[in-house]
Amino acid sequence: MNEILHVGLDVGSTTVKIIVMDRNKNTIYKNYQRHFSDTKNTVCKVLEELLLKYPSNKFTLALTGSGAMSAAKFLGVDFIQEVVSCKRAVEKYIPKTDVVIELGGEDAKIIYFTGGLEERMNGVCAGGTGSFIDQMAALLQTDAEGLNREAQNYNMIYPIAARCGVFAKTDIQPLINEGATKADLAASIFQAVVNQTISGLACGKPIRGCVAFLGGPLHFLPELKKAFIRTLKLTPDKIVDPEQSHLFAA
Repeated sequence: MNEILHVGLDVGSTTVKIIVMDRNKNTIYKNYQRHFSDTKNTVCKVLEELLLKYPSNKFTLALTGSGAMSAAKFLGVDFIQEVVSCKRAVEKYIPKTDVVIELGGEDAKIIYFTGGLEERMNGVCAGGTGSFIDQMAALLQTDAEGLNREAQNYNMIYPIAARCGVFAKTDIQPLINEGATKADLAASIFQAVVNQTISGLACGKPIRGCVAFLGGPLHFLPELKKAFIRTLKLTPDKIVDPEQSHLFAA
């Protein structure tokens, strides 16, 4: 009889992530793709690809993420709240973690594990998240990866508001007009995301101990992660950087 495989599907605000594990909880397949607001068809496509890859297996399946509740209902499978799934994954795979900083397409979270579980999440605004970074990159006529490349060569950080894309634009446009380099602007945008996350979510509560960086923006944009590490003054032994940090909730 073919092995039963375990599937976690994370339907986020901008991406769909899937992880497939064998009976020993080893990851044997993963997929990460943008859904461009067409969540139902993207979920169906991801599951069809899964069936083509493993045509004779049976699966357990659970869904998580901000866009997963209706998909779970539609498929008739379990829905697990994303903070719960993230908490379980952190406790199992990176148990030394004291604090998690997780950035998504349209949300940002800080989860404190030490001294009692406490979760902070941004409210209705996507300021300081993946979509904010995309918006700022477009303003500099590049993409998020282009911002990351530019930020490697910065010399100076300018103050930019990340609370809102509109405010950030009014800060960036004069700097562009004055001839600020793309590298300095890119690094300043990343620093604005860091400032927004720490001031808006931590609200003065210290981020101490071992800090894990999760979510797509922090996985794919190492210069953004470096900006957090610089600001929090983390030594290498306090940085938790799991290989599959963008897939943790799944």
